[in-house]
Amino acid sequence: MVFVTRQTHFNAAHRLVNSNKSDQWNQETYGKCNYANWHGHNYVLEVTLAGIPDPDSGYVIDLGRLKKIIEQYILEPCDHRNLNMDVPFLSDIIPTSENLVHAFYDQLKKPVEAEASQGSVLYSVKLFETERNSAEYCPYRTL
Repeated sequence: MVFVTRQTHFNAAHRLVNSNKSDQWNQETYGKCNYANWHGHNYVLEVTLAGIPDPDSGYVIDLGRLKKIIEQYILEPCDHRNLNMDVPFLSDIIPTSENLVHAFYDQLKKPVEAEASQGSVLYSVKLFETERNSAEYCPYRTL
């Protein structure tokens, strides 16, 4: 099994708020991330595939093609946007890093696997919200 990762970045604003909870609960739970006038991050996104390289090309996936898929399905809708208001596929979630990686994985799975070598899978999506904080969605890894 070979793991191939493409790293990219984007900038976006968001606000963490659970509309089913009180203002006090949201402020206590999310602190600065709940500011009414939003806040932003310089996100770093890593997309990893796992598979056996194609015998003809030697690729698990053409990284140029992977770059274009990430641009189309994640960067174009999210970069320099308000994740709460501007991104339709995020409209029903609280945009924590944990929820974002799952949503990004769901957006990428079908187009990425269609371009990858036979039997390859989208293994994980990892998002760095800051240099020290990240979340990763990896449905193939078990506890």
